[in-house]
Amino acid sequence: MKIAVFGSAFNPPSLGHKSVLERLSHFDKVLLVPSISHAWGKSMLSYETRIEMVSIFVNDLNMNNLELSTLEKEIYIPEQSVTTFSLLKKLQELHRTADITFIIGPDNLLQFSKFYKSDEIVQRWSVMACPETLPVRSTDIRTAIQDGESIAHLTTKGVEKYISTHRLYE
Repeated sequence: MKIAVFGSAFNPPSLGHKSVLERLSHFDKVLLVPSISHAWGKSMLSYETRIEMVSIFVNDLNMNNLELSTLEKEIYIPEQSVTTFSLLKKLQELHRTADITFIIGPDNLLQFSKFYKSDEIVQRWSVMACPETLPVRSTDIRTAIQDGESIAHLTTKGVEKYISTHRLYE
């Protein structure tokens, strides 16, 4: 089994994320892994809220190989960030014979040497840089909301409705 691991803050999920996921159809399973705490201290909505948005996002995309993963919550130790290394190690324990590929955006690729045990990650697993083909970032969605603009062209209908209903990022 070939598993792709796509971690992100998903704060919120965007059409930029979708543009990456559409190019991962050759994987048997693509795990969307919302970060429970950001390694570099990025401010995010609650983990539970982002999990709900990612669940809606996966449903909206209707792609057979997509799956929401809450594995970070299972391995999280309060006051510590979950490292990519610990996430991949736990996934490999759960799927012993799987071929695991860590999907990374170009912004993080430039900082990959800062990742905990980055050398060991590339020795044990594949790392694939996969830039968005649609340049839509979560920041664009948050900015549009704060400016009172529509986000319909930036995320899926379900995520848009969820954000609107819960008055997020206002």
